[in-house]
Amino acid sequence: MIIDDPAVKAEVEAAFAAYEAALVGNDVPTLEALFHDDPRTIRYGGAENLYGMEAIRAFRRARSPEGLARDLRDTVITTYGSDTGIAMTLFTRSSTPGRIGRQSQTWIRFPDGWRVVAAHVSIITG
Repeated sequence: MIIDDPAVKAEVEAAFAAYEAALVGNDVPTLEALFHDDPRTIRYGGAENLYGMEAIRAFRRARSPEGLARDLRDTVITTYGSDTGIAMTLFTRSSTPGRIGRQSQTWIRFPDGWRVVAAHVSIITG
């Protein structure tokens, strides 16, 4: 198994960047498309535990578009073989000073592209 094959890593970095742009822009259709459409897909958020794509869709569609801008730091993307990537990042928002967000995503390559199959977001005092 090749870890961090440059071509594969570039693909996951591009998918991660597309996700981030969609997130801060509240582009719900793109956010939904970047998650694997499956009842086994999981997203743990700051205040919610979402099991399955239907729950993730409902959350995204109900979320306020206000206050989504954030600054990323210490982002680490690692790929394992040609079909798995892990993205980890910290983030801050001007609307929540003194707090640091942590985000992790597991990306899998499917025939239709890279999709998140598991995600976790949490906030700590920084």
